[in-house]
Amino acid sequence: MKLATYKDGSRDGQLVVVSRDLTTAHYAADIATRMQQVLDDWAFLAPQLQDLYQTLNEGKARHAFPFEPEKCMAPLPRAYQWADGSAYLNHVELVRKARNSEVPATFYTDPLMYQGGSDDFIGPCDPVVVPSEAYGIDFEAEVAVITGDVPMCSTPEQALGGIRLVMLVNDVSLRNLIPNELAKGFGFFQSKPATAFSPVAVTLDELGSAWDAGRVNLTLQSTWNGRKVGLCDAGPEMTFHFGQLIAHICKTRNVRAGSIVGSGTVSNKGVEVDGRMEWPKGYSCIAEKRCIETIQNGQPSTEFMKFGDTIRIEMKGLDGQSIFGAIDQDIAASPS
Repeated sequence: MKLATYKDGSRDGQLVVVSRDLTTAHYAADIATRMQQVLDDWAFLAPQLQDLYQTLNEGKARHAFPFEPEKCMAPLPRAYQWADGSAYLNHVELVRKARNSEVPATFYTDPLMYQGGSDDFIGPCDPVVVPSEAYGIDFEAEVAVITGDVPMCSTPEQALGGIRLVMLVNDVSLRNLIPNELAKGFGFFQSKPATAFSPVAVTLDELGSAWDAGRVNLTLQSTWNGRKVGLCDAGPEMTFHFGQLIAHICKTRNVRAGSIVGSGTVSNKGVEVDGRMEWPKGYSCIAEKRCIETIQNGQPSTEFMKFGDTIRIEMKGLDGQSIFGAIDQDIAASPS
């Protein structure tokens, strides 16, 4: 099934069930009013929502209305936890190679992860508001899952059983703030503003055969200012699958229902063409493009985003239809 949260003036919005083709929706108020309620009582409430979803898809829901992504908040508007990994080691390799440094061996066995702000997510069509272009505004196209309860010390295989929903992410980064923050040795903070998510979150069955033991074997599309810059495969080169990422969190603590775990920037390896490395599938963040340019030409040439720029992030199924709807945002200046 597909679930979304509509804006209603409150912090948590109103839960809606959305049809498979993303054309119609139905308020779920008779079952649950908020996404967190469903995650807290999944075994009881999810089957009821599934029944409504089936009725909606059959065109028999009496109070259905046209689905409008512009009215959506993040599917889970605020979460108990937002932990973002870096599961695509090619991205790390490119960053390190661009600055002539080696990737530590442990990076291939122990996932990188940071804990972001989860109190102020933004909707898929809300503007990305930034105080200054000088901060180095960048998009990051990712996949994320929302969990149920996953006990401490769970194995990766057990952790996979705790995944409830999948969605897309724009993990906005302010690149020019990152170096000074990392130099402090305490990780990201001001360099990671509010994160945006796709209009809908979907259950694993909606992905069909594309869901493969913790990976989504589909293409993630990134379109910057109307130009498609990324057509990256999200599955094969994901070094750590979602079960491994969740198990990484579970090593010393429980993961509670309503936790969001991100994949990190989806990234694919380059190929050699006439003795020169090329990246035909493009990129899922500008920082990676700049690393590629540095490797190829000795310095970056692509600038970061400007006020008025647009970014669209979408993933289509094997049938060519959008699965999650699109993250479709403008970059805007914060009020002075």
